[in-house]
Amino acid sequence: MSALKPSRSRVKPSPVQILALAVGIAFLIVGFAGFIPVLTSNYDSLGVAGHHSEALLLGVFQVSILHNIIHLLFGLAGIFMFRSPDGARNFLLIGGIIYLALFVYGLIVDLDSAANFLPLNSADNWLHLGLGLAMVALSFLPRHPSASETAYRSREDLQPHPAT
Repeated sequence: MSALKPSRSRVKPSPVQILALAVGIAFLIVGFAGFIPVLTSNYDSLGVAGHHSEALLLGVFQVSILHNIIHLLFGLAGIFMFRSPDGARNFLLIGGIIYLALFVYGLIVDLDSAANFLPLNSADNWLHLGLGLAMVALSFLPRHPSASETAYRSREDLQPHPAT
């Protein structure tokens, strides 16, 4: 005899969740890369914070210990927040807005002043603009499975299962 039981299948992550996880992993990689001398030129001048750090990730992006830690924290946030559709969307949207604000900050701050605490250079500024725009755009991807996927899953859940 069979009984109708809901299946215990795992819900497929939405597009916004998958991309929030990918962005989170990318931030973790970048954060760790900033601490690897082979990937960071002038590693011996890596400062805690401020524009005096002359370390350059991939020889282009000015980094400091604080800068790397911020990337690591963003990565962890993406990995933890991807678990729910709304969390993934919020990570991408709020993170994107923060990076757009960093872009504006990088344009108005004197890069050789104490106010440049991260530190930032022009390559960082353009990267922040691209990241901010991309993250905000990705936040508008579907947060829930499409109607056809939901209908398919509903039919699957109603399949007879052997009685236990």
